[in-house]
Amino acid sequence: MGRNPRRDLLAGLTVAVVALPLALGFGVSSGLGAEAGLATAVVAGALAALFGGSHLQVSGPTGAMTVVLMPIVAQHGPGGVLTVGLMAGALLIGLALLRAGRYTRYIPAPVVEGFTLGIACVIGLQQVPNALGVPVPEGDRVLVVTWRAVEEFTHAPNWTALALTLAVAAVMLLGARWRPTVPFSVVAVAAATLAAQFFGLDAAPPIGDLPSGLPAPSLAFLDVSALGSLLAPAVAVAALAALESLLSAAVADGMTTGQKHDPDKELFGQGVANLAAPLFGGIPATAAIARTAVNVRTGATSRLAALTHAAVLAVVVLAAAPLVSHIPLAALAGVLLATAIRMVEIGALRAMARATRSDAVVLALTALATLALDVVQAVVIGLVVAGALALRAVAAQARMERIDLKADLPGEHGEEERALLAEHIVAYRIDGPLFFAGAHRSLLELSEVADARVVILRMSRVTTMDATGALVLKDAVRELNRRGIVVLASGTRPDQRRTLASVGALDLLRFEGQEYATTPHAVAGARAHLHKAGLLPAPSGPADPSAPSDGPADPADPVEASR
Repeated sequence: MGRNPRRDLLAGLTVAVVALPLALGFGVSSGLGAEAGLATAVVAGALAALFGGSHLQVSGPTGAMTVVLMPIVAQHGPGGVLTVGLMAGALLIGLALLRAGRYTRYIPAPVVEGFTLGIACVIGLQQVPNALGVPVPEGDRVLVVTWRAVEEFTHAPNWTALALTLAVAAVMLLGARWRPTVPFSVVAVAAATLAAQFFGLDAAPPIGDLPSGLPAPSLAFLDVSALGSLLAPAVAVAALAALESLLSAAVADGMTTGQKHDPDKELFGQGVANLAAPLFGGIPATAAIARTAVNVRTGATSRLAALTHAAVLAVVVLAAAPLVSHIPLAALAGVLLATAIRMVEIGALRAMARATRSDAVVLALTALATLALDVVQAVVIGLVVAGALALRAVAAQARMERIDLKADLPGEHGEEERALLAEHIVAYRIDGPLFFAGAHRSLLELSEVADARVVILRMSRVTTMDATGALVLKDAVRELNRRGIVVLASGTRPDQRRTLASVGALDLLRFEGQEYATTPHAVAGARAHLHKAGLLPAPSGPADPSAPSDGPADPADPVEASR
């Protein structure tokens, strides 16, 4: 994609128009006021564009971040939020230096979709007090705050505020279907503001006075003694900023051709942005998926578009603050309510729910945890559950089955000796992973062997083995040894031998110190043991072929090669 400054300037202007009501609304929702949202959009938006790892990313205040910030405001006040933003910025820079950005790709899609659904619900519920025209009740849980706001509304209904909220949301949602390129959020907010002024709607309180410009950078909010208590919230904010920014950058890459973001550089850019925003009174920032999508769709080709967006918002702060101060809070609630509704992708949710039962469970748990707890805990819960279900699915692939040894019995022996070998030797093939999640179940049948003197374990199809799997195998072999049954292994790979040796299991799978590369070699070792025990006549053929082996199964062996 070639650079086109004119298209970048137009895209930046369009994104600024879309971002203005969102910056104001998220600033109000965070508890620090509309001016904090604007400061974040200007300062963080410019610095993240300059230093970030995506050419098309647009950063600023987001709904997900306000969800995290509300409890911090309730517990530590505005100064605590600014300190948390500063600490989160330092943590993000540390993550960038550790090159941690690459690990975001391992987050399962159901966790992302559940997180997005939960965030959308929280953002919608956060707007209930302003939509109903009641003061925001005390509390740091959105469900509790929403319930108290509804109770207060039932005692003294404010239909004017509710009507403004619903009207703005309806204009945005219906207008987006009719003319997707028109910024109906600004149209609706402007119309609601004019209506409130013209009709004197005192029941719809405005944002209030805004400063005409950004404050001078200051660290006056910093309380060094509180840093310890704010570390956990800072980690949560940094984790969310990293997660949302890298997901947004991936979305931007998918919407274009020839663009690929640098995840570690993106973390660094977000870190710089969050270090600077609190100095100007701004809340913690992250990349905004919706604004980034608007940026791409309107033709942005470089960082100039995101910088233009920040510059236009700076002009609004400097020149239009008196006009912005008249916007009703109910109108901003309508903007954010419509934004929350548009965040929910019904098609994606339906696809995840239909994919597998595990995906549906992970999605639902992540969404509910986001609503009931907080976003970082929700993502952690989603990852843990997704990991547990994935391990269960992998463990279910492990199996052990008894196989016929006829093809592996040396052909030079007579029928009587072949019959004796078949009578005294049984072979099992282990398929799949032998690790902590399924080793006990897959090896259960082994401990029940009772009709043999030698058991041969064909290990060539074991895909992975950990210490737990090796220990379970060791216990099963010891139990068979205790009952007088010798256990031999064939086809063990070097990595498997290291694991078996580390727990002391390798020596239990040998006969007189020999290892066996293939099943026929193991049969020869079993034959030597049976002869030594007096259960077979003296060998009449060539020497025992069970030579020591350090390699994998012999590919020339027809049984092993036919897997």
